[in-house]
Amino acid sequence: MELDVRELRNALGRFATGVCLITAVTEEGEALALTANSFSSVSLDPPLVLWNLQNNSEVFGAYSGARNYAINVLAGNQQELSSRYARKGDHLLDPEHFTPGENGGAPIIHDALVSFECSLDATHPGGDHLIIVGRVDAMHVRPEGEPLVFFSGAYRALA
Repeated sequence: MELDVRELRNALGRFATGVCLITAVTEEGEALALTANSFSSVSLDPPLVLWNLQNNSEVFGAYSGARNYAINVLAGNQQELSSRYARKGDHLLDPEHFTPGENGGAPIIHDALVSFECSLDATHPGGDHLIIVGRVDAMHVRPEGEPLVFFSGAYRALA
């Protein structure tokens, strides 16, 4: 049986996820942000997390080669940030949206629910994506707030 790609995408969209901004700094010193919902924990000992980068992403080179990056889990009131950095050609991070992290300067998004500062542990090919595994070196947790949720192609709120 051959799967229709659009139907598969729609079916996968039935799994509710949080929304993250993956941030990094290019070799030229530019701060970047990329919206993703492919974040997952891998291991507590050692502390590993992963996310997936599309092979044809316009910022593939910057992210696939980044030694340090941050995964910023967005709050419910940060939908505008998610939408902005999901657009092609709009990945340069506005200086008003972040402070440099302690681990390699990866940008930490203001008011994110949690930001994980990571160093690259491994990459693995995964079809049309690159699976990026990072070691959590530091984290910044906001003790309160609701998550930004994505389900079936749209932003949602928890009931």
